[in-house]
Amino acid sequence: MPLRSHHRPNRRTARALLLTLGLVLGLGAAAGARAQSLQTLFDAARGYDATFLSARASLDAAQYRLDQTYALRRPSVGLAVSGSRSISQTPGASTQSTTSDVYGATVNGSQTLFNRANDKTIAQGEKSLEVARADFESAEQDLIVRVSQAYFDVLAAQDALATAQSSLKAIAELVASAKRNFEVGTATITDTREAQARYDLARATQIQADNDLITKRIALDQLVGRTDVAPKQLATPVVLPTIAPANVDDWVARADSEHPLVRKARLGLEIARLETEKANAGNLPTVALTASYGRGEANNSGTFVPFGAPGSVSFSSSTPTTNAGVALTLNLPLFAGYAIQNRVKETLALEDKSRNDLDAARRGVAQATRTAFYGLRSGAAQVTAFEAAESSSKLALEATELGFKVGVRVNIDVLNAQAQLYTTQTQLAKARYDVLMAGLKLRQASGVLTGADVTALNSLLQP
Repeated sequence: MPLRSHHRPNRRTARALLLTLGLVLGLGAAAGARAQSLQTLFDAARGYDATFLSARASLDAAQYRLDQTYALRRPSVGLAVSGSRSISQTPGASTQSTTSDVYGATVNGSQTLFNRANDKTIAQGEKSLEVARADFESAEQDLIVRVSQAYFDVLAAQDALATAQSSLKAIAELVASAKRNFEVGTATITDTREAQARYDLARATQIQADNDLITKRIALDQLVGRTDVAPKQLATPVVLPTIAPANVDDWVARADSEHPLVRKARLGLEIARLETEKANAGNLPTVALTASYGRGEANNSGTFVPFGAPGSVSFSSSTPTTNAGVALTLNLPLFAGYAIQNRVKETLALEDKSRNDLDAARRGVAQATRTAFYGLRSGAAQVTAFEAAESSSKLALEATELGFKVGVRVNIDVLNAQAQLYTTQTQLAKARYDVLMAGLKLRQASGVLTGADVTALNSLLQP
């Protein structure tokens, strides 16, 4: 006998359904009103994330360090002020007591005319600033990926929860139908128990999905420094960006020239070469110009008592002093105990290390870029497959429900068809988010990820 049930909801049930629908729509509208875009949250994270702010402070410090090295080419001027007093007594044929006060101020200046080591130090400082800039770019790219990942994790968790709620609602209807059919004798207790078991499992799935959504929201809130963040959904129909360029070698070539890690390693090699040149400069002379100008005053006062004569004679004198001088100094190292030669050998070994570090960075970046490229291409193919699977699952569910109504399918067949559809929808939604993240990670792997990519990704969201 066909397992069919024709049930017309009463007015109270209809009013309850309308009230529930209105509440859901009201909550959805409230969530949409405070929904925030990816661009907004990324801008907030730039001013809150401690890791990113640390990288920015390091870049500022590198700039100030470079400014310090420029002082090696500039003159230095100093002021020296001195004052002294001395008291002396001279016994002998006559007794003499003298007090001397000497005061003066001198301005000293120096200017380096030739120092090859200083030139190399300044060049190293400029390279070090570029290294700090590469580190900052890496930190910014990492922040883009972390914010986007947390953003889409929340969206994926919301979709999973919505699917779990829809599944629970559909199964609840089948449970009620199975119970009614069992009561009227058109179904067995097995149908009721199977539906109830599937309902209990769906409730557990919904609880897990709800907790997962709470966890993902906490992570996003912590990252951007806000509370109760509600990301915007993807605009429908969902149109995923294509892979451009479509050739993996083009991505690898861009990574070899633009990736911050490769640039940093290349700069490290250049700094090591400058260090070798600076070590060789230890054999070269240095030339410096110095000048000084000073003025002062010497005051002498005292008493003179002639031997055997009554009384004493007082005296005092004041003498201004002026001194000025200019000197040109050349220092030429002759022998330093082989320190310079061994320093050169050390820097050559460090230069080889930097060269190997550059090769390792280039190989690692190339491998990561290829892996990210093929991961993105595989994810895009999975999205296409899941879209086809969703369409097929919908048709299969419709056919199964029709078969259930006419009696050629049983309750468990409908439950299985529903489960397949909801599972496919969840996987499709996650696959789409994974493709968007894979695109960002590919650009990060090739070193070309910038804030403009956040803007482009933001355009795929609902307005």
